[in-house]
Amino acid sequence: MHGIVIENQSNLYKIKHDCQNSLFSDPIFEATARGKLKNEDITPVVGDKVKFTVIDKNNQKAVIDEILERKVYIKRPKIANITQIILVVSSKNPKPDLLMLDKQLAFAEFSGIKPLIVLNKTDLDEESEFENIKKVYENIGYIVIKTDCKNKKGIKLLKGKLKNNINAFSGNSGVGKSTLINNIFNENMALEGQISKKNKRGKNTTTSIKLYEIDANTYIADTPGFSTFSIEEISSKNLDNYFIELKKEIPKCEFVGCTHIKEEKCGIKQAVEEGKIDKGRYDRFCKIREELNKMEERKKW
Repeated sequence: MHGIVIENQSNLYKIKHDCQNSLFSDPIFEATARGKLKNEDITPVVGDKVKFTVIDKNNQKAVIDEILERKVYIKRPKIANITQIILVVSSKNPKPDLLMLDKQLAFAEFSGIKPLIVLNKTDLDEESEFENIKKVYENIGYIVIKTDCKNKKGIKLLKGKLKNNINAFSGNSGVGKSTLINNIFNENMALEGQISKKNKRGKNTTTSIKLYEIDANTYIADTPGFSTFSIEEISSKNLDNYFIELKKEIPKCEFVGCTHIKEEKCGIKQAVEEGKIDKGRYDRFCKIREELNKMEERKKW
């Protein structure tokens, strides 16, 4: 049988099978991984498409025989085959963090995950700052949706964009990720990652990753810690390839290996001067490149 891993707790996996005409009324199986997978030094993670064998029909027990090829694999937190990442920015409390957004966009481009930008808490956007932000990112080619959970604005449009994807929500603490998800589910359902943050004692907190099915072939990943992922896998020298509007101008640089910072005859800097590239995006590119460069220098020591 084939299925997808929707939860992992202490090497016990929950799998949702994808057999349309199955004899099993319950689509969820609890499984362990075969020893040969451990010998091959590969472990199932949430999001993996797997082949499995039922070993106890009455109790829905199974064993994972094979992990199918991963299209995407994220190391921290460990999750596979995400197809879309929802990057949430708030207008206030906290204010828009475009440096974080640009890091996340670079990470999505690097990982081959489709990004979707959500500008949340539009009811607090008194100075219409979101209009400028929306214009910048739409001009680059990204899909941008404005949402207001209080007045239920943009929720239906956002839910439609999630269809047929394994979706992960990311953004700084307080931007309204859990409120958005609750509105999408249309019920007061805080996901495990949000619940664990409220447990101040910290004894029973969970860091498990889960997939929640909201529609056929449509999942939301509950990924504690996803907002704190590192982009250090990206080389500072290659960062320009993951700022898609910058990448188009690289062939116009005079020097191979141009850093786009100090050089005079630089196609990217020329595009910024001509207004083809947003100055704020370029400035944040320079900051991120410097940050990556410092990480690389520390690793040498």
